Amino acid sequence: MSTSPEVIDDASEATDTPVPSATLGGERKRSIEQIALLLFITVPFLALIATVPLVWGWGVSWLDIGLLVFFYYLGCHGITIGFHRYFTHGSFKAKRPLRIALAVAGSMAVEGPLVRWVADHRKHHKFSDAEGDPHSPWRFGETLPALMRGLWWAHIGWLFDEEQTSQEKYAPDLIKDPAIRAVSRQFLLWTVVSLALPPLIGGLATMSWWGAFTGFFWGSLVRVGLLHHVTWSINSICHAVGKRPFKSRDRSGNVWWLAVLSCGESWHNLHHADPTSARHGVMRGQIDSSARIIRWCEQLGWATDVRWPSQSRIDSRRKSVSADAA
Repeated sequence: MSTSPEVIDDASEATDTPVPSATLGGERKRSIEQIALLLFITVPFLALIATVPLVWGWGVSWLDIGLLVFFYYLGCHGITIGFHRYFTHGSFKAKRPLRIALAVAGSMAVEGPLVRWVADHRKHHKFSDAEGDPHSPWRFGETLPALMRGLWWAHIGWLFDEEQTSQEKYAPDLIKDPAIRAVSRQFLLWTVVSLALPPLIGGLATMSWWGAFTGFFWGSLVRVGLLHHVTWSINSICHAVGKRPFKSRDRSGNVWWLAVLSCGESWHNLHHADPTSARHGVMRGQIDSSARIIRWCEQLGWATDVRWPSQSRIDSRRKSVSADAA
C-alpha cells in the first residue's frame, strides 16, 4: 500500500497529540549537541580547505573521486527527494520500502534527524522571508551590513539557535509513523554508517590503511562538508539572489550554477511558487536530477500520485512580462 506524508501547510492544521520529543532531538539543543554541531560544521570545512594543497602534493585516485561522488549524490538525493519533496511536501506517494530507504539516505547526509529537518522546513514555508522564518537572510534588514549578517544567519547561524521548531506542531504525521520515528531517533547510527563506509570501502579495495585514510578524507569529510554548504546555500544564496520568473510571496530565486550540485533544488523560485511540485526545474534547460529519479521510481511502480506540474499550472504561476522584466 502506498503512503505519503500528511503535509502541514498551516500551523492551525497541526494536531496537539502529546508525543515525547526528547527522543526526536527535543525542542532545545543541549550544550553537547551544540559542540557536536560545531564539529560537524568546522571539521568538514577545514577538510575542504586542506583539499588544494593535498591534491597538489600527491593527487587523488579514481576510487577517492568515486567514493566522494557516490556518497555525495546518495545523501543529496536522500535530502532533496526524501526529506524535502516527499516527507516535507508530499510531492508523491511512496511504497513502504522506498519510504524507509529515502529516510535512511537522507539521514546519511548528516543534516540532522528527519523529523526535526521536516519541521524546520515546513515552518520555513509557512513564514518564508517573514517573521518566524527560521533561516531567512533578510532577518536583520535590507542594508548591506544587515544582509551580510543575514546571509551568515541563513547559511549557518540559525543552526545554533537554541529555540527549536515544534515537531509535534509541524510534523505530527511523521511522529505517528513508528518506522520513520525510529529512523529519526537513530540519526547518530546513520551518521556513523555514512562516515564509516567510505574508509571501509577504500581500505578493502586497496588493502591498505592509506586507502582507508584517503577514502575517509574524500568520501566522508570533504563529501559532507561540500554537501552541507550546498544545502545551506539554498537557504542563503537562493533567498538573496537569482531570477524570479514565478510569483511567490518571498524572495526565492533561481540560481543556475547550483543546479547540478543541489540536485535541482536551486530552481528555488518555482518551488516556493508551487511547493508540492515534484519537479523544480520546469523551464527548458533546467537540470533537475531529483525529478528524473522520481520519474524512474514512478515507472518502476515504487512512487505513485506524483504531482507533476502541468503546463497550465506553470503558466498560472508565471509573473507578467512587465513584472518579470522589473
